[in-house]
Amino acid sequence: MEEIDELIKQYGLEEDTEHVIIPLPGKDGHIRRCYLLKRRFIRIAYPEGYFIDYPLTKIIEATIKYPDFPLTESLYLLQKTMDAETRNILDNEKEEDKN
Repeated sequence: MEEIDELIKQYGLEEDTEHVIIPLPGKDGHIRRCYLLKRRFIRIAYPEGYFIDYPLTKIIEATIKYPDFPLTESLYLLQKTMDAETRNILDNEKEEDKN
């Protein structure tokens, strides 16, 4: 749960005993809040009939970075971004090894 505590501090989130509370801008200018249960993993069920257990840290990051999208799309975009960053790191390491 240390990673979750770090994200709470990093993004200035709120929390209570059972939830991580993410303040998000509403369409009408008011702040809306997203309450996530403090669990290591949250299960997302997809309409196609399968489910995936995501770490709460990924759920928090996806919700913060892509608040206007449904959670499944936010998770997809987060993973796509992380994959691109990993590819860039690996490409840089390969170039350094050549030199």
